[in-house]
Amino acid sequence: MKIALVHDWYYVNGGAEKVVRAINEIWPDISHYALIDFLSEKDRNDILKGKKVATSFIQCFPSVRQNHRKFLQLFPYAIERFDLSSYDVIISSSAAVAKGIRVNSNQLHICYCHSPMRYAYDLYDQYIQDYKKGSIKRAYVNFVLQRLRRWDQRTTPGVTHFVANSNNVVQRILRIYKRKAEVIFPPVDTDFYELSPFKGEYFFTASRMVSYKRMSIIIEAFNNRPDLELVVAGSGPEEKKLKKIAGQNVQFKGFVDSSHLKDLMQHARAFVYAAEEDFGIVPVEAMSCGVPVIAFAKGGLLETVKQKVSGLFFEEQSSKAVGRALEQFEKETFDPYQIREHALQFGTNSFKEKFEKFVMDKWQSFKSQ
Repeated sequence: MKIALVHDWYYVNGGAEKVVRAINEIWPDISHYALIDFLSEKDRNDILKGKKVATSFIQCFPSVRQNHRKFLQLFPYAIERFDLSSYDVIISSSAAVAKGIRVNSNQLHICYCHSPMRYAYDLYDQYIQDYKKGSIKRAYVNFVLQRLRRWDQRTTPGVTHFVANSNNVVQRILRIYKRKAEVIFPPVDTDFYELSPFKGEYFFTASRMVSYKRMSIIIEAFNNRPDLELVVAGSGPEEKKLKKIAGQNVQFKGFVDSSHLKDLMQHARAFVYAAEEDFGIVPVEAMSCGVPVIAFAKGGLLETVKQKVSGLFFEEQSSKAVGRALEQFEKETFDPYQIREHALQFGTNSFKEKFEKFVMDKWQSFKSQ
């Protein structure tokens, strides 16, 4: 069985890349493809064990490293240019266009879908708001996204089986693609993110600083609670804006490596998270450290956080709702050992066992047809 793995792009070591790493550990001899690859050597060794990635023509474009999304209109054409006809099984790791890879009737295509591309569907209105109404740029972006949606729908029959990272994404796949999917939760490194029973006095949050992560409402909630300390890790386009609105009780750490992130998580009173996520690996990493999570009650976190066992929910994305959750948190008692036990079900070994079995079962069925 000759396998190719197609990932959207490689430029950070995020949640989707953790899925790729685990798949690479199941089948160390698979071949890798992506639109672009700008991984550091450290991340390449971590995710791909040093292996090279076959990339598209977009890799050669000037400034693509700084902003690959400005070439969005070329993504479908670029992904379809790959010739994978010599492989038996294609695995796509897709939150954008990887699922649109060209396949033939003799190939099994399993798509691990992190989500249908959110900026073309459920986050479309939010994405388009970044461009001025009536501007040529907004009209062009709207044109590109409409074409992208049509292409995305047209390529869906090329997927033999969908695997989703949560029941939340299963419902999105059913609504958008009219296809069923099986849930296999993404891998969380519960061995690395180990429990520490010793907790500090600060609350912690970590995320890319982009608008839909809603870090501003967390900071505003702590501005209203100067008696509580918040530590913030991460970087991104909203960093300056967030620092400008933050009170003296909010401390920014910037981008931190995994060892520093683990240390900050292990000793926090709680991890606070306001985004609506497809799954949300970082909150599960916090729970793996025995840290309760205070989270927005929507999306994948409803499947990973257990109310009053591994954390608390707030019902709306507002600073007042976060503030009420902080007040409730101070009345509750959480057991770090019980929190970690809850998180272990999302460990890497569990993912690898389930995903390998899924692929092999589907391959056997495919061959017998």
